Amino acid sequence: MSSNEESMEDSNGHSFGKVKQRFKDRSQKTKEKTKQILSKQAAQIAKRAEEHERFINKVTHLMGVLGFGAFCFILGARPKDIRYVYCLFYVIFVPLRWIYYRYKKWHYYLLDFCYYANTIFLITLMFFPTKEKLFMVCFSFAEGPLAWALIVWRCSLVFSSVDKIVSVFIHLLPGLVFFTIRWWDPEFFGAMHPEGTPERASWPYVESQFYLWTWLFWVPLAAYFLWQVLYYLIVDVLRRQRFLRDPEVMTSYRELSKKAKKANNVWWRVSGLLGDQNRLFMYILLQAIFTIATTGLTVPIFLSYKLHVVFQIFKVSASIWNGGNFMLDVMPRQVILKEEKKKSKMPTVSDQNDQTSLHESTMETNNSSETAQSE
Repeated sequence: MSSNEESMEDSNGHSFGKVKQRFKDRSQKTKEKTKQILSKQAAQIAKRAEEHERFINKVTHLMGVLGFGAFCFILGARPKDIRYVYCLFYVIFVPLRWIYYRYKKWHYYLLDFCYYANTIFLITLMFFPTKEKLFMVCFSFAEGPLAWALIVWRCSLVFSSVDKIVSVFIHLLPGLVFFTIRWWDPEFFGAMHPEGTPERASWPYVESQFYLWTWLFWVPLAAYFLWQVLYYLIVDVLRRQRFLRDPEVMTSYRELSKKAKKANNVWWRVSGLLGDQNRLFMYILLQAIFTIATTGLTVPIFLSYKLHVVFQIFKVSASIWNGGNFMLDVMPRQVILKEEKKKSKMPTVSDQNDQTSLHESTMETNNSSETAQSE
């Protein structure tokens, strides 16, 4: 009896293992099919966009100018609604950017710090809008690393390019949102106070310097270093083989090092101080120094309305100036390069046509000679 029971248990365990394995296989196949479908759709959308590039650029320019005008109107007429505009923008355009970047093999850009920070902004505004400490961390991100990245990396406000508009707004909009909450929405900001304490008698309310530096500097830096560890584990450890197999897959480090090497600029020379094998470490170190410096600047901006206004004007002016430089200096060169590529392809096509016509004439001559001989 005991042997029969044991055999029954073994058979039941074996059958259960088979069912479990089948379920895993089916789920894996479903995941792969879903991934393939999304990739195909992304590729089709991107190809259609490239086919109608000129028309899309014109429509984008029109919609971009009208949209920016509408945004400026809302900022002046109803500044309290800017946070809803930002949430709508993020929910719509970031998924679309993922589709486009997936086709271009740029989707690892969406693991960058700016998207990490913007995701925290979205969660805060939608689910925890009255949490003062979380608001201060978001303020530090928005007016620290994100704002200065807009300037340092020369993000360009070009209305004919959806990609550039999204890049600018990803870095610019959060600062404007938290500016309106900090200075133009006293009821909203005044409602943010620790639980169990009475409402504040004055506004804007400023805590002690220790409190400010804790939640505007030290805690944001801790959140930044958490992102840096996660980014390194995902990109440089877990997905390392993926990048080695396919050099076309882009990350921020790959793109920046590629451009710096081509230009042989100061960033390339500084990142190579410890040798080529340590360039990634130097990149992480330089980015950490940049983040620490820009995060520290958020404290005086948080305390001064005039300084904050000047900083907003400076950010917008920098993005518009960079956009003008791109349209006047970069775009003409791109058009010339495209025309040169088209011209370089034309001779090959004409040569093929010449060879085809020569072959046809030869065949006709042979046929006529054969006919004459037969006659």
